Amino acid sequence: MIGLAHYIILSAILFVIGMIGVVVNRTNMVSMLMSIELILLACNTAFITFSKMHQNLVGEVFVFYILAIAAIETAIGLAIMVVIYRHHESINTEKLSELKG
Repeated sequence: MIGLAHYIILSAILFVIGMIGVVVNRTNMVSMLMSIELILLACNTAFITFSKMHQNLVGEVFVFYILAIAAIETAIGLAIMVVIYRHHESINTEKLSELKG
């Protein structure tokens, strides 16, 4: 039987994979955005697990907030990528040096 500990372990694994993706894929904006979404998915899984563990709906309410924030973050991230692609003809982050101080 799948217990709550399995879901916590799954959440931790997803979080670590997302963090590795952010650290390793520093040059590709799409991969970074997908890794951040994976981290948010891990947080959602943990909130649902702890909500189920404590028989409280607060964790599930937080999941709806995180889903809304993730949707907004994805829309803004994709819009920024479109603007960067139009300006630089690439979404490679190594080529973005205009804001470096």
